[in-house]
This record gives sequence, C-alpha cells and structure tokens, in this order.
Amino acid sequence: MLLAQAPDGLPQITSGTDLAAVLTPLLAGLVWPDGSEGVRDDDVVVVASKIVAKAEGRLAKATDREALIDAESVREVARRENPDGSVLRIVETHHGLVLAAAGIDASNVPDGTVLLLPKDPDASARTIRRGLNARLGVRPGVIVTDTVGRPWRRGIADIAIGVAGLHPIADLRGTADSHGRELQATTVAVADEIAAAADLVKGKVGGRPIAIVRGSGAVITPDDGPGARAVVRSPEEDMFRTGS
Repeated sequence: MLLAQAPDGLPQITSGTDLAAVLTPLLAGLVWPDGSEGVRDDDVVVVASKIVAKAEGRLAKATDREALIDAESVREVARRENPDGSVLRIVETHHGLVLAAAGIDASNVPDGTVLLLPKDPDASARTIRRGLNARLGVRPGVIVTDTVGRPWRRGIADIAIGVAGLHPIADLRGTADSHGRELQATTVAVADEIAAAADLVKGKVGGRPIAIVRGSGAVITPDDGPGARAVVRSPEEDMFRTGS
C-alpha cells in the first residue's frame, strides 16, 4: 500500500538553512496509520527544489531575466513570441533538463528577485540524506523535485531532478509479463512516479514543500546511486532533437 504524508510546520527557509536539521523534527514526529512513528530506511523523503534552492542561496536579481536564462542554459530548444510581446523560451539546462525559462521561478520570492534551480540537485539530495542519517540514524531515499510541463500533454507535473539512495529507473527488460512474454523495452521512471505521487499530498499552493512516501516499491540502497542524471537521455538517444 502506498502511503504519503506532507507535514506542516516547516520554518521559513533562507540562505544557509540546514535542511536536514529543520526536517528532522518533522520527520521524527510523523505518525502512520499502523501506529508506527518517524521515518524508516525504506521510506522516500521528497523535497521541492524551491526550498533546496533557497537554502543554497540561489536567489538572484530579476533585472535581466533573459541573461539569467542564458547563463543557466546550454542550448535553446524552442521559443514562442506571445501576443503581449513576451517570449517563452524552452531550454536545456546544465543539469540536462529541458524546461521553460530554465526553471527560473518568480513565485513566493521577494519582489525584484527570482529563484534559480539548485546547481547540482543530485549533490543536494545526497547532502540531505547524509544529514538525516546523522540525526535520525536511518538512510531513507531522498528525491528533489521540480515542476515541469510535458511535450504534447497539457498541465504540469513534478519530476525528480535530484536523487539519492535509489535508482531512478527500474529496468524491467528481460522479465516476463503476465502472459510469459519477455519484456524488451520497459523501463519505469520510478523516481518521477514517486515525485508525482508526493505532489498530490504536498499540493502546489498548500505551503507543504516536503512529503514522505512509504510503500512505493522503490529499492532503497545504502549507497547514493547514480542520481537523477541517469534519467537524462543522451543526445544519441534523443530522437526529438532531430525533428521529423
């Protein structure tokens, strides 16, 4: 059974905040339907990239948004000029993510500023995991998430941009389906699925940027693993960049 909680009570996050330290009492205070408390080694702690970026001092002046997008990007994938004169830019970031405006966010930050994505979300996830282990004595998986649009699909969803303690992809190739046929191409984006499930309890406007997911089926590993970078398609595999 999949269970997820998004606790209230997270304090204001500012540059230099130790996220593991402020998360510890919230995680320790969890109560689950079976009466168990706290967080376990087989849980996944899901953290919105916004609070990670705030803690890492990724706030920037919004005086030249286009220059910030350029600095956060390695290539422009597409652009559209809107009737109001604004321009929507889809770019590939240094992380390998393809996002609108390089994931730069102007919501819930002081006027005249914007928030950039964490420089290295995988490293951020590993840091949070180490901090939780030091304080709680457990090593749950950790996922850092961000909200993205999706090609050919309306609406936004959360994905994993940083991962520690679980492999973000479950490779089912070589296993058999219910009819005994061997799967040839099935790989499941486990970390993205957990990120999306966690967002159902966090909510976009609920002021709860963390969630704990239990029973996801993800295999939590003692080592931190390859991170969310393992999900990014290489240029050689990416048919979409070549067009029709």
